[in-house]
Amino acid sequence: MANQKLASEIIGKIFKNTDMQYGLSVFEEISPEQVLDFSEKDGKYYLQCLKRSKNLVAKPEEIIRQLMVYKLINFYKYPLDRIDVEVDVQFGREVGKKRADIVIYRDDGKTPYLMVEVKKPDVKDGLGQLKSYANATGAPILVLTDGKIQNNILRTDPNLFEDLIEIPKFNETVEDVRSKKIAYEDLDEILNLKQLIYDLQEVVLANCGVDSFDEIFKLIYAKLYDEIETPRNENRRFRIIAGATNKENLNNLSRLFEDAKSQWRDVFKANDEIEIPENVVVPAVSLLQKHRLFGSNLQIIDDAFEYLINLDAKGEKGQYFTPRHVIDMAVKMLAPASKDFIIDSAAGSCGFLLHAMQYVWQNELTKEKYGSSTDVKQKDYAEKHLFGIDFDPRSVKIGKAMMLIAGDGKTNVTYANSLDSEIWNEETRTRFRPFLRTFKDSEENRRNQEKMSDFNFDIVLTNPPFAGEIKGILLNKYDLGFKWNKDFEKTSKHQNKVSRDVLFIERDLNFLKPGGRMAIVLPQGVLNNTQMEYVRKFILNKARLLAVVGLHGNTFKPHTGAKTSVMFLQKFREGEEAPKDYQIFMAVSKKGGKDSSGEYIYRKDKDGNVMFNMEGKKIIDHDLDEIAEEFGKFANDQKVNF
Repeated sequence: MANQKLASEIIGKIFKNTDMQYGLSVFEEISPEQVLDFSEKDGKYYLQCLKRSKNLVAKPEEIIRQLMVYKLINFYKYPLDRIDVEVDVQFGREVGKKRADIVIYRDDGKTPYLMVEVKKPDVKDGLGQLKSYANATGAPILVLTDGKIQNNILRTDPNLFEDLIEIPKFNETVEDVRSKKIAYEDLDEILNLKQLIYDLQEVVLANCGVDSFDEIFKLIYAKLYDEIETPRNENRRFRIIAGATNKENLNNLSRLFEDAKSQWRDVFKANDEIEIPENVVVPAVSLLQKHRLFGSNLQIIDDAFEYLINLDAKGEKGQYFTPRHVIDMAVKMLAPASKDFIIDSAAGSCGFLLHAMQYVWQNELTKEKYGSSTDVKQKDYAEKHLFGIDFDPRSVKIGKAMMLIAGDGKTNVTYANSLDSEIWNEETRTRFRPFLRTFKDSEENRRNQEKMSDFNFDIVLTNPPFAGEIKGILLNKYDLGFKWNKDFEKTSKHQNKVSRDVLFIERDLNFLKPGGRMAIVLPQGVLNNTQMEYVRKFILNKARLLAVVGLHGNTFKPHTGAKTSVMFLQKFREGEEAPKDYQIFMAVSKKGGKDSSGEYIYRKDKDGNVMFNMEGKKIIDHDLDEIAEEFGKFANDQKVNF
């Protein structure tokens, strides 16, 4: 057997082109170096099969298979003589066309009881193949693993499958597994919520006649409520009840959802109910029951929700999830601090707010500074300093869920029309009233209390919807809703229509306190079209233009190829006049991180291998971090005071 250090190096080399970087978290209780017997011949690595005692090429799939065989024998206690590998599966008259990676047989040694399919890390096409094996052989228990995740599946019906928290050990039954208590510490961090949502949407709910988006979010909020409210040492309420009927399990889920609905009244309507059919409630709940949402990697949650809402054709409304490397650039350039109050007036999934929160956590509210009270400080910041508004109810559901997962159950994401604060309901008014700007003139102050137009937020981070034009009386509430003469003075006549994003510029400036700063994504035309000059004059009379960053044409693909820029402003302070001449930071992104099809491009090392960051995520090949760094130098040289 190769020595331990050499074995570790071999595994690292074999897995270097995968997302896991040889994490093998499914086998964390196993030391691969002690289990796998490697050898080398003609520049290739081989390992010995634990079942057949012969040498095999050491591919990632083979390493995972041998570790799984070891786990079945030593952890699950299945006898080696019940286990076989590379077993031919018969589909009708076809024989030998497909092979199951691992099969465990019943007592008779002939009837498959458990089948395992192994894949190299992050290959997701094995589930359908495995289910076809089950239908062909009648095997009731299935396992799919890529070394990072182990999916345990029970076939309850030819077309229905239930996720098990664990597979039965030798001499255990499925009911033994179902009956095991699930305490909070037993929940696993979600490593691939996007795949779980895909399975819910395409496998479980596809032919049920329900709105997948709505039902998935009911499940997510019921799960969140259970994690928050059920004492940690008690059995989870969000689970499949052993021995219960489908109807009883549905009733249990419905009661939990009613409690969640009471907790978050502004997310769901009073008459909203679980509409998942009885026969699919078990597979639906089972997919999520063993996972933990709180404390999970926010990028994983974010990616999953972006996938879900894009399937809902949100792009038709001119709203697109802002790529997270664009958000990171904007946040770094505005450098929020823990004292700052931040708002996104078109919050969507709250990407800007989440990344601002993480920036403050990582740079100021750190364990090095606050020790054991760090979590309290971080949650207090998330609850009290971050605010979002969106007029799309589905975006609000996503944004609230993201902020709930990031915080501890409280959120300031509001379903409202940012552009028309006069029609806000009392709950929204109450939430934002403490941030209203106070004016010395009593009449102006009274007007602001009534219209709720001017606020005192420190930072606005936003990507307003581009599509759509505003017409009618709403234009009368905005200076940019009026026509301007050739001397750029506002006239008494309002425009016939105004692009939605133009009104958001004025609205967001009004959200800012004097001296407050803003980053806003805008179509390129606002910055260079002749007919938009009055908009640019308006901006320059209200704020200092700090920077303009032209984004690459592929940035928002595949949803749109529209040219966009990020504009950075600092609102003038009380009594401050617009300077006649000052320097502005200008940059154009040459590497947008996406190709012409909208697929991400990743950085590679000198050997052509994809590079990964400290969290094991692929590094997107873009130049926005360099742009943010250069802006920091510029702001320091220009003595820009935030």
